[in-house]
Amino acid sequence: MTPAAVQKQLSVGRVDPVYLIVGDDDAEMSKLAGEISALVEEDLRAFNLERLYASEKSVTPAAIVQAARTLPMLGERRVVVVLRAERILKPRRRGKASDTDEEGTDEEPPSDLDLLEAYVRGPEPLSTLVFVAEDVDRQRKLYKALQKHATIVECWGLKGSRDGRVDLRQVAREAEQLVRQAAGAAGQQIESAAARLVAERAGTDIARLRADVERLLLYTAGKPKITLQDAREVVSAESAQDDWAVTNAIGRGDAAEALRHLALALESGGVSYQILGQLAWFVREKLTATDPRRVPAAVDALFRTDLELKSSGGDPRVLLERLVVDLCRR
Repeated sequence: MTPAAVQKQLSVGRVDPVYLIVGDDDAEMSKLAGEISALVEEDLRAFNLERLYASEKSVTPAAIVQAARTLPMLGERRVVVVLRAERILKPRRRGKASDTDEEGTDEEPPSDLDLLEAYVRGPEPLSTLVFVAEDVDRQRKLYKALQKHATIVECWGLKGSRDGRVDLRQVAREAEQLVRQAAGAAGQQIESAAARLVAERAGTDIARLRADVERLLLYTAGKPKITLQDAREVVSAESAQDDWAVTNAIGRGDAAEALRHLALALESGGVSYQILGQLAWFVREKLTATDPRRVPAAVDALFRTDLELKSSGGDPRVLLERLVVDLCRR
């Protein structure tokens, strides 16, 4: 199914027991997983909505099944979202043991994947299990079970499909249209040459396109029209991000500017722990010397953010934004 088809299904109250959302368009995949999660009433999400990261060692197929088999509390439905699910759906092969045999079936390595496969074939009717993955191994028995018993939603962005032939001219037109739509949604106009530059730089990479568009809109916030020069400043290959712009803005107490540079740093590929380290350096070296009275609260905020990042206590971007605002307070 397409994302639009699933959204239409959800709008009339229909929901399937198992979904596989796969592709390279992280934004579209995250949006769709969020819309499925919204089926759980907000007041009951602490009980009936569970997000698991397959990259964590504790998140095994057995743990996923256990979470999905748990009945909803007070509400009508429980939703379990498994992120980074490619770690389970496309694991590293062990030599020839997982090659397809003569009858076209996979010889899975001994593991508890069989438990997950059995769940897909007979899911809990009061639960919805959602896998979100960059890719899957289509030769494995688990994927074949998903093909038969789950709703598969492909989100391949500009490419259209994982393996299909790409019409670069059509991709460029679609990318340029997405740039124009994003600018229009932000209440801005954009010059044709600027939209074309952003589209051409992204090629078939939808993640890069979305990141460049977001950086461009941040850079031109408040301007009625985005020019070619604006696009060159933000998305050209020669553009560079000031690694210390966030801390410099915090030093001036300019929260809006600090948040803008934080967004640019993250969209440019900045790592949340690296940014946290820079903020810790600012507190340790700069704030201690200029305003020591603010140091205890700043240190508390740093430790809280560090703990929440390590324990998946929230969206890293939101956690860092909150920390930046706290550090800017006088």
